[in-house]
Amino acid sequence: MPARQEVADIFRRHGEAYRQAHDGHLGRVECRTMSAIELCLAAALGGHVEGCRSCGAIRVAYNSCRNRHCPKCQGQACRDWLAARQDELLPVAYFHVVFTLPVEVAAIAFHNNMVLYTILFKAAAETLRTIAADPRHLGAEIGLIAVLHSWGQTLTYHPRLHCIVPGGGVSPDGTRWISCRPGFFLPERMLSCLFRRRFLEELRVGHDAGWLGFFGDLAHLAKPDAFARLLAEVRRLEWVVYAKPPFGGPQQVLAYLGRYTHRVAIANSRLVKHYGFLANGHRAAKLGLCRRLLASQQSNREPSAESAAVAAERLTLTHRCPCCGGAMVTLATWRCGQAPPNPFWNDTS
Repeated sequence: MPARQEVADIFRRHGEAYRQAHDGHLGRVECRTMSAIELCLAAALGGHVEGCRSCGAIRVAYNSCRNRHCPKCQGQACRDWLAARQDELLPVAYFHVVFTLPVEVAAIAFHNNMVLYTILFKAAAETLRTIAADPRHLGAEIGLIAVLHSWGQTLTYHPRLHCIVPGGGVSPDGTRWISCRPGFFLPERMLSCLFRRRFLEELRVGHDAGWLGFFGDLAHLAKPDAFARLLAEVRRLEWVVYAKPPFGGPQQVLAYLGRYTHRVAIANSRLVKHYGFLANGHRAAKLGLCRRLLASQQSNREPSAESAAVAAERLTLTHRCPCCGGAMVTLATWRCGQAPPNPFWNDTS
């Protein structure tokens, strides 16, 4: 069976020819990224040598490049992130809600990434939390994880926000868990209308404050009257917001997150944020409250203690000998640019 092809292999084989063919069009960031991916987990970046005191087995570990565009580095970052998220899953169904920008607004976002992405996160989170808090719909404080997708599978620019939301929330007085209706979260039409209004309000504020830049075919939008006409046009459009059926359970939520978080730019670039009872400032306390409220309504076993033990066991196993299971100790290290120790298997330091 042939070895799996990696981006690093392609860069090592064709990178130099590509850089020469596109000389003058590639910046320092692009060239530095290609070089980092080529050298990732290679001796040139340094590393360390581990040995087993029980059986004498030797293991060499090279340093990673830690570049956010590197598939190997982001793969490990994804696994670490998912392990940390394991304890935050609640024993309820999870919904998948997607907020998509129309092409007219996406064109502005292409040249104003940080401003428009901030507005996108804020408008989507406020939309979900506002409608969910309405007693006519759910009447509860919800939590959500929002994941930005900025590129489609064909590498065309297509910004949208994917939200993973537990199917319920905490009552306003904090005394009970309120579940949404089976198979239904919140009305999509209402989500779309409120999201459009909140987003365009923030977009107008950004234009008035001079936070936006317009170039090429969009240069005329720098004028207030032209920008006002654009806002009127996109306000008449149907903004796509839809809520997918609930996930089957917490494990399916992790499987989804594993596919769509910490991807590299060559596939989909994205950011992650948390809102509601999953916000970073009070996540632990709020999740504890959610579990206590859920436990009072059902007899589902809490996963915290078990998953924490599994995570600790996984961490311990990475420092054990792959041959006999004994403890591995560091024998030698070398830094980026230094030559590896030779012969390192005779080093007993």
